[in-house]
Amino acid sequence: MNLKGRDFLTLLDYSPEEIEYLIDLAARLKAEKRKGISHDIHKGKNIALIFEKTSTRTRCSFEVAAHDLGMNTTYLDPKSSQIGRKESIADTARVLCRMFDAIEYRGYGQEIVEALAKYSDVPVWNGLTNEYHPTQLLADMLTIKEHFGRIKGIRFVYMGDARYNMGNSIMIACAKMGMHFTACTNKKYFPDQKLVDKCMKYADESGGTITLTEDVFEGTKNADVIYTDVWVSMGEPEKVWEERIHDLLPYRVTMDVMKNAGSKAIFMHCLPAFHDLNTEVGRDIKKKFGLDEMEVTDEVFESTRSVVFNEAENRMHTIKAVMYATL
Repeated sequence: MNLKGRDFLTLLDYSPEEIEYLIDLAARLKAEKRKGISHDIHKGKNIALIFEKTSTRTRCSFEVAAHDLGMNTTYLDPKSSQIGRKESIADTARVLCRMFDAIEYRGYGQEIVEALAKYSDVPVWNGLTNEYHPTQLLADMLTIKEHFGRIKGIRFVYMGDARYNMGNSIMIACAKMGMHFTACTNKKYFPDQKLVDKCMKYADESGGTITLTEDVFEGTKNADVIYTDVWVSMGEPEKVWEERIHDLLPYRVTMDVMKNAGSKAIFMHCLPAFHDLNTEVGRDIKKKFGLDEMEVTDEVFESTRSVVFNEAENRMHTIKAVMYATL
């Protein structure tokens, strides 16, 4: 399969066969790395990493993967780039594509990464926007395939705020790959109906299903995967925290939820997770709202059901596959 020159902006742009190809390529590259087999096929290439939103996993994944492929990276943090301030997105793209072989963007609106791709002559990769997080979903699919031996037919439940990048991207991936997706949350936090309708069409073609429910017992019953994410992004006002905690606390992932799902169900989270008081944010949540844990209990997070660190490692392998294939 030839993906050379393709942008990687959202899984909406990729067919099920192309997604599966990237997952299988990631598995091969992961196996080669563990055996010490070099795959530095892009030696001498250079990539720009634009991070308007900082990240541990995404930055490390791109930098290590690029190094393994023989490439050099230039990291542009929020203070190191003039994108959208002194220089337009279009001008930034036309400058960078003359210096770099590819551009990664992690930040805000999807329209930004789409504009970078429009004006760039080299591949552009989405490291996260408000609307989509496609590299995370490749890692999630690889993790599921490693654990269950398959992707098609998996019953995948997302709990929490399903309106933004993770809820959207999970629903798209499940619909395209023949999985059974359930958004289990307060109805205020269901995904956008237009995207739901689009995903239902994909699901009809793949043999998957889309379900939206407020019922925790019915929504998580017999699930293979229970997935959640943080309820509030950093920087949002305290009023938002109060509202989300009030609305979403019934959808916290607890051991009762995992037991309802079944003995073979696994827990996944894209991280970071607020599951204890060992962070400044965790202690602040405790002080303001009296919670020792938020979207997932520490009991679940630290249990043998949790595959979150396998999932985190797979970010690097799947991002490497995207760079390998599109360059």
